[in-house]
Amino acid sequence: MVVAAAVVDDLVAPRRLLAARRSAPSDLAGMWELPGGKVEPGEDPAAALHREIREELGVDLTLGPPLPGPLAGDWPINDRLRLRVWLALTDGEPRPLLDHDDVLWVDAPGAAGLRWLPADGPVVAAVGLAR
Repeated sequence: MVVAAAVVDDLVAPRRLLAARRSAPSDLAGMWELPGGKVEPGEDPAAALHREIREELGVDLTLGPPLPGPLAGDWPINDRLRLRVWLALTDGEPRPLLDHDDVLWVDAPGAAGLRWLPADGPVVAAVGLAR
């Protein structure tokens, strides 16, 4: 399982979303994603998300509700992997530390203009950024 945070500026009526640009691996470099990562064996998914965000962006999160996807609440990545996503708020200013070379806050038009990882595109649309 893979976990991710849809880090927004407001859990009820989000207007901005945090995007992270991949720097590795090379086949994903330059694409944008919701930050997160793989859950280790025996690890709680929410705990894994907190760990990944601290490693990748150097901040802590306050988790909001899950963003339910079409596969028993999860989102498809491929035939083997699923993505579990939470709306979240950050306690500080995220910065790219691991696997990313840039982060930015985007509004709805800005999000639409980014080249997202294929699995993240539908999730970003489901966040429903206010215009």
